[in-house]
Amino acid sequence: MKYTYLLINILTVFFPVVLSFDKKVHFYKSWKFMWPGMLVTGIFFLFWDVLFTMKGVWSFNPHYIIGIAFWGLPLEEMLFFLTVPFACLFIHACLNYYVKWRMRLQLSAIISGLIVLISILALVFYYNRIYTAVTFGLLVLLMAVLQFGMKVNWLNQFYITYLVALIPFYIVNGFLTAIPIVLYNNNQNLGRRVGTIPVEDHFYLMALLLMNIGFFEYFRAKRKINGKSA
Repeated sequence: MKYTYLLINILTVFFPVVLSFDKKVHFYKSWKFMWPGMLVTGIFFLFWDVLFTMKGVWSFNPHYIIGIAFWGLPLEEMLFFLTVPFACLFIHACLNYYVKWRMRLQLSAIISGLIVLISILALVFYYNRIYTAVTFGLLVLLMAVLQFGMKVNWLNQFYITYLVALIPFYIVNGFLTAIPIVLYNNNQNLGRRVGTIPVEDHFYLMALLLMNIGFFEYFRAKRKINGKSA
């Protein structure tokens, strides 16, 4: 039982690592583009995670973790910010290669606008709930910068990645919240769930992926530019 969360982490990343050597996608060649972003994003979210744990936004069931912790966070929770982004970036790379259809940029801009609107409404009505406020606050900031500030051209691909990533998300988070391994304080969130998963987790995942994919696309594009200039 104590290895449950660790096993979930291992299974989350096992197939993406093995399939990274697929002869068509060659995802292993893109690993160098994702490590810097995963490091920055991981530190950011871990800092957030430590504060949330201290504030009692969530806690961890000691029956399902091995007992090694840093700053109050189980080792497994720290690994979560490596295994989940790695798996989602693998999904992103595979979809970019195998799926040639692209959402129209105008449609992705509308979706981004709706997400900003939903996030602002959540902030207005639930500003006093830490998980809700921080999650939607971060999402507003990321969307404002990427869609309306930098006007990046990959959000139409991102939304497809996000929809596909929801499949393993429901499996992994389903286990984490149903067993339960992660225990949520409903006084600090909307108190509404999809199955056993808090609504905020869906937007938390979106923010996590936006940062990781944003850095990934930035470093990959930078390499292409430098390659052409050379």
